[in-house]
Amino acid sequence: MSKSLPSHASVVVIGGGIMGCSTLYHLAKMGVSDAILLERNALTSGTTWHSAAQVRALRHSQNLTRMIQYSVELYSQLEKETGQAVGWIQKGSLSLATNPDRMIHIQRQEALAHAYGIDAHSISAAEAKERWPLMNADDVLGAVWSPDDGRVSPSDVCAALVKGAKSLGAKIFEKTGVTGILTENGRVTGVETTQGTVMCDAIALCTGLWSREVGAMAGAEVPVLACEHFYLLTKPIDGIVGNTPTLSDHDNHLYIRDDSGGLLVGCFEPMGKPIAPGVLNEAFEFGLLPEDWDHFEPMMMNALHRLPALETAEVKMLLNGPESFTPDGTFMLGETAETRGLFLGCGMNSVGIASGGGAGMNLAHAIVHGHTAYDLTEAYAKRFAPIFNSVEHLMARAPEILGTHYDIAYPGKQLKTARNLRAMPLDTEYRAAKAHMGQFYGWERPLYFNKTAEPVLGFGRPDWFEKVRAEVMAAHTKAAIFDASPFGKIDVEGADTEAFLKTVCAGQMGRAPGSVIYTAMLNDRGTFESDLTAQRIRDDLYRLFVGTTAIKRDLAWLTRHSEGFDVTLSDTTETYAVLSLMGPEAARIIAECGAPELNDLGYFKHMGAHVAGKHVRAARMSYVGEAGWEMTCKAENAPVIYAALTAAGAVPAGMFAQTSMRIEKGFCAMGHELDGDVTPIAAGLDFATRKKGGFIGAEALDAARAAGAQSHIISLVIDDETAVPLGHEPVYLGDKIVGQTTSCGFGYRVGKPVALGHARVALQDGARVKVDIARKLYDATVHLGPVFDPEGTRMKVSQEA
Repeated sequence: MSKSLPSHASVVVIGGGIMGCSTLYHLAKMGVSDAILLERNALTSGTTWHSAAQVRALRHSQNLTRMIQYSVELYSQLEKETGQAVGWIQKGSLSLATNPDRMIHIQRQEALAHAYGIDAHSISAAEAKERWPLMNADDVLGAVWSPDDGRVSPSDVCAALVKGAKSLGAKIFEKTGVTGILTENGRVTGVETTQGTVMCDAIALCTGLWSREVGAMAGAEVPVLACEHFYLLTKPIDGIVGNTPTLSDHDNHLYIRDDSGGLLVGCFEPMGKPIAPGVLNEAFEFGLLPEDWDHFEPMMMNALHRLPALETAEVKMLLNGPESFTPDGTFMLGETAETRGLFLGCGMNSVGIASGGGAGMNLAHAIVHGHTAYDLTEAYAKRFAPIFNSVEHLMARAPEILGTHYDIAYPGKQLKTARNLRAMPLDTEYRAAKAHMGQFYGWERPLYFNKTAEPVLGFGRPDWFEKVRAEVMAAHTKAAIFDASPFGKIDVEGADTEAFLKTVCAGQMGRAPGSVIYTAMLNDRGTFESDLTAQRIRDDLYRLFVGTTAIKRDLAWLTRHSEGFDVTLSDTTETYAVLSLMGPEAARIIAECGAPELNDLGYFKHMGAHVAGKHVRAARMSYVGEAGWEMTCKAENAPVIYAALTAAGAVPAGMFAQTSMRIEKGFCAMGHELDGDVTPIAAGLDFATRKKGGFIGAEALDAARAAGAQSHIISLVIDDETAVPLGHEPVYLGDKIVGQTTSCGFGYRVGKPVALGHARVALQDGARVKVDIARKLYDATVHLGPVFDPEGTRMKVSQEA
């Protein structure tokens, strides 16, 4: 390892685990030959060294799967490149199902595998036992076999990555602890260490268990907390010959494989054990925590059921090694909102080895090129509300996240811990209306109303089906209130406001005060950073409405592009409530509540008015395919306005109803149809961009148009009323996969399950296709436009939380 620190490095990687080593390797591959890695102890000495090191490719999204596929390819060729063995063992994995819902869950995963080009297929319980003869298969219903999965030696992988990085000029400094991070004007400038100070242009923070504390050195929020993680190791036992596939018995919270002729039996128990910050200090090097047999006993009983041979096996040890977890179970990757040049690669949630190759590549790509190699919305570093960085909330949430690692992915599932963090202005009223709440960016939002009991989750028609139908039909035949108060609101004010927004937004931002403008916010590649609606209130004041979970990300993007403009950006999210009154009786209700003039307001226009004596700014638009207004008011006035609207006959409607109606109307949403890999052209939204350019991404759009780019958004109506698509399902034309669903629901106004999706090839309006839902093919019809488009409404394309 290198001896003396340089005075300057383009990039400093902090942390010598899998993420740090992978990031350094890929930085060097991308030409950053002066990058350095700092490790306060020894490489891999935190979490990486004791990882069970499984590499299972299939995840819930195409790009997370793509990232792990990259890891598989990288690990399989590293030895040839560097001469350093990595211990890559490709024996496949076997996912068991012992109940019908788990069978559906793994068959959905199998369908996804086919969409992503991964080899996976269902097998019988008898075939599963042939692949794992030691297991008790009496209660196994079936399994999915993934032959390309494998495992590695974590320390050897890191050694190979480091060897490759050093051959390209990168340097590694062990026994070099970081004591401070230098910043100036909100940007990193250097790192203070026990061996001196290094100035730098960027930092890759890959500090695992200690990421929250190190991030705080630079003023950044990094909501990560350690939990105890257990696996049992036995001495050699009869029946284990050579290497076995990984056995995933997720109904029993277990993963199992061979280890040195014996067994490794690991678990993600239903509720983990959190580790308070400060317990694991700088002396925790190649450290383990005490065995806890009382805590492990229920998992041991599960393991004895699955593997009777364990009854006579001699235990080598019960390993208890800490792992880090985030509030939603997905790692954090990319630049922080708070500090420019500080990039996160941490919170790996026990998938560090599987993700590390691809995640390190993407982190290096973000540092060098300003963006990940492909959209990784799920892992954005800017996605958490500040309240989740609280130790109290992390101590409650992280153990639950560990326990959800092997959960069945039921639609409508909500986490139970760290709830009621942010209340909407009408929280009291909604709870009185028996709202079933979901958490979004810390906010408690109504999913549906008139709940009579806790819903029983499943893959069939949900418990809330008829309650949501009632809300949709209220909006369709009478009037309903949809609450968008948690949407982010950003006031942009100043002499250069129009010029600034014409630069960062692709829409018609020059429209007169009183206008509502839908716009994309693009990057240099012409793909979506965000989509939003803007209300121009004065010549020098616009109010932007962005997705609930996008506020931190969008405000950071706007702030970083505002340099040189005379503008002020203010987060006014909590200042205002937004109530949408929609439906054929909305006109009568709004007149009865004191604002008949709103009935004369044109579409995509807004104006001030008084409803129930309280000031609102009403915008004539619809996100649900029914006529009405989105009304912005001071948060404290929302209860009076709501009381008047409901007294006049409007009823509250939740997010499930809104989503159903959005899909019927063909409206795209960020994180579903729109993301950092999609252009407005591909999303059918080019009509809302300025063709004269002058905005970020305009040149890329011009090039795409010249190349003949077309929209590939499709709507689908499924014939079978009982089908329950959830999203990500493959779409077949004949025996070829030609697309994939993105948003799904039941279309109550059309009486059939509906979906939006991306097509890989041009499909004709009316084409007949099949949708693969858990390996059952359902007939569907393609629509190149909305499946429900009532007369009298106008198109609004917007963002969804």
